Order: sequence, then C-alpha cells, then structure tokens
Amino acid sequence: MDSSAGRVQRRRDKLRAAGLRPVQIWVPDTRAPGFAQECARQAQLIRDTEAPADNDWFDVSDKTGWTA
Repeated sequence: MDSSAGRVQRRRDKLRAAGLRPVQIWVPDTRAPGFAQECARQAQLIRDTEAPADNDWFDVSDKTGWTA
C-alpha cells in the first residue's frame, strides 16, 4: 500500500507537469470575533451608497477579447 505522502507527491508532480503551480493565499478568518459585524458594516456602506445606472460598470470595464 502506498503512503498518503507518496500519493500527494505524485498528484503534485502531475499538476506541475500540466503547467500549474501551488499558491498560498490568506483569507479573512470567518470565525474571528467581529467578523460578522464588519461584514454588516461594509454591507451597510454599500446600501447607503447611491447605486450607479445598471450598465455603468460595462462602460468602464476592460472588454478586450470578449464578444457579445
């Protein structure tokens, strides 16, 4: 029987051979004290901000290479 470390290494080798690489990212800890309150605060800021016209985002977005 193969060890789990060996299986993981083979899987990583296959992914690297496919042109991929591992990355590590840091994300907010949703379990942290105050996280829900901060989400609520930011949501309130968005609610209180005047909404742009429905297609304003489209006018300023980079559409290079995209077709409709």
